[in-house]
Amino acid sequence: MRKYYFTSESVTEGHPDKICDKISDKILDEALKQDKDSHIAVEATIKDNFVLLYGEATTKAKLDYENIAKNVLKDIGYYDDFEVMVKVSKQSEEINSAVSKKKICAGDQGIMFGYACNETKELMPLPIMLANKLAKRLTEVRKNDKNSFLLPDGKTQVTVEYVDGIPKRVDTVIIACQHKPEVSRRKLENFIKKEVILHVLNSNLCDSNTKILINTSGSFTVGGPFADSGTTGRKIVVDSYGGMGRIGGGCFSSKDPSKVDRCAAYYARYVARNIVSKKLADRVEIGLSYAIGQEQPISVFIETFGTNKTELSEIEKYVYDNFDFSVDNIIKELDLRHPIYYDLACYGHFGRDGYSWEKDK
Repeated sequence: MRKYYFTSESVTEGHPDKICDKISDKILDEALKQDKDSHIAVEATIKDNFVLLYGEATTKAKLDYENIAKNVLKDIGYYDDFEVMVKVSKQSEEINSAVSKKKICAGDQGIMFGYACNETKELMPLPIMLANKLAKRLTEVRKNDKNSFLLPDGKTQVTVEYVDGIPKRVDTVIIACQHKPEVSRRKLENFIKKEVILHVLNSNLCDSNTKILINTSGSFTVGGPFADSGTTGRKIVVDSYGGMGRIGGGCFSSKDPSKVDRCAAYYARYVARNIVSKKLADRVEIGLSYAIGQEQPISVFIETFGTNKTELSEIEKYVYDNFDFSVDNIIKELDLRHPIYYDLACYGHFGRDGYSWEKDK
C-alpha cells in the first residue's frame, strides 16, 4: 500500500493574474461577437491602477480596449480610477497567411496536453476540482452580499491523501481571502468555514484530522494589483489540471480558436474524457504537437498509466476512428468561434458543464 499527498491551488477572479486573463478573454469575446473570424492575441499586465494592453488583433470588430478593461475591473469588484495604455497592432501577415487557408491551419507550433481520470464525476483530478470550487464560492458569497466584508483577491489550496492512487480524504484546506479591515479574525474564519469550505467539501471527504488554515499571514486587507502585479497567462496549471497532468507550452487566455494552444488543448481534453467516460481506462493523457501553417498534428500521444481496461491498440484504434485532430475540424466540431471565453477565464477550463469538450461524443 502506498500513501501519498497531492496538492492543487486555485485563485479568484480578483487575483491580479486572473484580472488580466479576464480582460484578455473579454477582448476576445467582444471581437468574436462582431467578427467570428477574428484573429486575436491581446494580453494584459496590471500593477496598482495601471493597465497595459498589448498584442495583435486582425479583426473587423471595433474594439474600445480601454472601456473593455475598465468594465471588467468593475465587474470583478475594483472601482478605482484605472489608467489604461494600449499597444495593439495587426497580426503578422506571415502568420496570417499560414493560418487562413481553405482549411484553418495551426496558428503556431507547440505542444498541448489533455487529461481525464475517474476520481470525480467531472472526470477531473479531485484536488483541482475542489480548489476551483472553493475559489468560485469565495467570489459567489462576496458578490451575493453587497455588504460583504470580503474583497476580490483570494487563493485556495487543497491537499488530498491518496492510497494506491485513489483519493481517500482531504488532508488540508488553505484559504487566503482579502477582507475589509474592520472584520475580526474570528468572524472571518467562522464565516469562511461555514459559507465556503463546508458548502463545497463533502462531509465524507473530511474527518477530525483535516486541517483548515485561513489567512495564515494574519490580515489580508491589501490585495489585487495593489499588492502584486499580474499578467495574462501566468496561471496555466490552475487553468488545467492542477499539476496532476502535464501542461502545454502556452496559455489559453487571449487566444482566438485558431491558436492551437487553446483549441488543441480543449480537443485533447475532449478525447481523454471520452476514453475515461467509456471506461476504456481510469486515467488518460493525450499529448499533441503542431507546426505553424500545418493542418494535421505532427504527433499524437496516448498514455493510460497502466489503467487501461483493454489493449492499448484498441484504445488507439478508437481514437483514430472517432476523432479528427485537424485544426479546422477541431474549431468546427467543438464550435469554438463564439464568445464563450470570458466565463472560462477563471476557475478552470475543464470539468465544467456546458462546454463542447466536456461532452460525450
